[in-house]
Amino acid sequence: MEFAGKKVLVIGTGKSGISAAKLLDKKCEVVLHDSNEKLNKEDVLAKLPADYRGKISTGALTEDEIKETDIAVISPGVPIDCADVNNLRNAGAVITGEIETGYLFSKGRLVAITGTNGKTTTTTLVGEIMKKISDSVFVVGNIGIPYTDNCELTNEKSITVAEISSFQLETADKFHPNVSAILNITPDHLNRHHTMEKYIEMKESICKNQT
Repeated sequence: MEFAGKKVLVIGTGKSGISAAKLLDKKCEVVLHDSNEKLNKEDVLAKLPADYRGKISTGALTEDEIKETDIAVISPGVPIDCADVNNLRNAGAVITGEIETGYLFSKGRLVAITGTNGKTTTTTLVGEIMKKISDSVFVVGNIGIPYTDNCELTNEKSITVAEISSFQLETADKFHPNVSAILNITPDHLNRHHTMEKYIEMKESICKNQT
């Protein structure tokens, strides 16, 4: 996916959205959006670099914002079947996520870990093990450090260890770990995925691009 020269809508002003906006602001035209119309834009700006060039948008997406968006980078907390995302998709925007974006700008090897329980502990331990064999290790993802925070610091010898949730896998397309692990799958997040079958499908998709 090519971001250069594109109009990118980043949805969500939490850690993932802020991190993605900071990364992409250097490469394309960015609008950072949050559906909370009561959100103070000055508070959002305070989380961004002083030289941030993009726009900040709150409340309902306008028709122009939908029509002008080439790529929408959605935060994990944003359902892929919500009205805004459906409208963007129907208008021709490419829908992706922060994890996918970070992956596309990273180098080196990737270990990705998912599962209903134990992800954070396992990711932390694997990260510590990797630090014994590499001087360039990054632990990212659902563990609380956005992938887009560190992706441009990676090199061909880097090892990234990523904790990946089912929400993050919904927007993973080219995401291609060298090693992946599904620790376990028990009923969870069915209000988001609707059925156990769909939840399992999301978890299994962590390895869909591995050969």
